[in-house]
Amino acid sequence: MSDDPAECGAGDGVPDGEYRAVVDRIEDGLATLILDDETTTGRVDIPPDSLPDGARQADAVVDLTVEDGRLAEVRFEERATERRRERVQSRFDRLARRRDETTAPEDDRE
Repeated sequence: MSDDPAECGAGDGVPDGEYRAVVDRIEDGLATLILDDETTTGRVDIPPDSLPDGARQADAVVDLTVEDGRLAEVRFEERATERRRERVQSRFDRLARRRDETTAPEDDRE
């Protein structure tokens, strides 16, 4: 994480406060975070080195603190990240089963 996270901009007009976000992608020298908060939606672009260890990957869940219009703190939420991965995997598994149930092998068709 950067020694001075306040150097990182908090994005386009994100008001001061606490937010939950998900790392959408890291490319071209920017980490794009999608605010995943019940009351606020938006996007925050920050340097990847502003992310704590463990959060420098797509789909990592982080909590952000914005103060005076600037990013003050980023905290990696390991348990929330794991729960999110489990939910995504469960959805994928259900879709795969549904597809398998509707697609019978050619040997079974008459």
